[in-house]
Amino acid sequence: MNLNYDIEIGRSKRARRTYSLDEVALVPSRRTRDPREVSTDWRIDAYTFETPFLGAPMDSVTSPATAIALGRMGALGVLNLEGLWTRYDDPEPLLEEIASLSGEDLPAATRRMQEIYRAPIRPELITQRLGEIREAGVIVAGALTPQRTQEHYRTVLEAGVDLFVIRGTTVSAEHVSQAEEPLDLKRFIYDLDVPVIVGGAAGYTPALHLMRTGAAGVLVGFGGGASMRTEQVLGIHAAGASAISDVAAARRDYLDESGGRYVHVIADGGVGTSGTIVKALAMGADAVMLGTALARAEEAPGRGWHWGAEAHHGEVPRGVRTRVGIAGPLQELLHGPSSQVDGTSNLVGALRRAMATTGYLDLKSFQRTEVVVHG
Repeated sequence: MNLNYDIEIGRSKRARRTYSLDEVALVPSRRTRDPREVSTDWRIDAYTFETPFLGAPMDSVTSPATAIALGRMGALGVLNLEGLWTRYDDPEPLLEEIASLSGEDLPAATRRMQEIYRAPIRPELITQRLGEIREAGVIVAGALTPQRTQEHYRTVLEAGVDLFVIRGTTVSAEHVSQAEEPLDLKRFIYDLDVPVIVGGAAGYTPALHLMRTGAAGVLVGFGGGASMRTEQVLGIHAAGASAISDVAAARRDYLDESGGRYVHVIADGGVGTSGTIVKALAMGADAVMLGTALARAEEAPGRGWHWGAEAHHGEVPRGVRTRVGIAGPLQELLHGPSSQVDGTSNLVGALRRAMATTGYLDLKSFQRTEVVVHG
């Protein structure tokens, strides 16, 4: 893949211009459609969903209860198997405490969250939480980081997971370490009987290598969420629109290379409103993983606050607990009706109307929609 590094930063360094989702927009088509005829169905492996939405495996977003609710509303809730639900019998008092921590003293809030998350992960709670979701009759998905996958994946599989997610800030197909035995993704995925989604990846080459491991889907993003401070702490960032487009190109090339194997591209981070969700899908994503957008629900366990594992990392925190507020019930946020004009409610309705306005009836063809750069 040829990339045009045509910006000279200095005599020894050139760069490539990339674009965020806020810098692009869709162009209306000469042919429009009836929104009622638009399909937002998304199918990955043997599973079909009425919406292309995944609830992020973050304690402020997805609990067993919200995973069940999302499943019943046509989405997929992914439970964080390293979160409070697998560390404590009853995490509700701790969620209440996290929500009540001072918003002014960030270091103190971070220290307390680090203390709370030091409790060990308990395999029996992994089994119990996934069992609760399965008993409700919805598709079961759980997530581990690469560092914890080898330790807990057998417990996850025995509990009956349908989709397994390996999610980190960044995940590579070839991690080199002298301190520990790295996870061999290709061998690991080959030995599993369930589809695996891996990520994040932020560019063409790393995504292509992840696709070659046998992953069913690749998460795209690096530090783009509302609770992330990766650029401030590590100096690393990936602009969403360009990253999704690059990974979609890897999907296309891998489809040819593999003789027809399709790997799903899932935007993860920076898709907090209906407008950014629409643009992520138009840039080539098959689905989107929602954090902030669902943390605003009345039922969200974060109680109007949002955070990820980066906010309580034991050595290098690179995220914060962010106030996102409460926009309404989960049903209203996903399916409306909405009285909000800020893109926080009726996400499915907004997607349908955008697809209809640009002339597309299904998500796959919607990836061909014309876009412009503005601002």
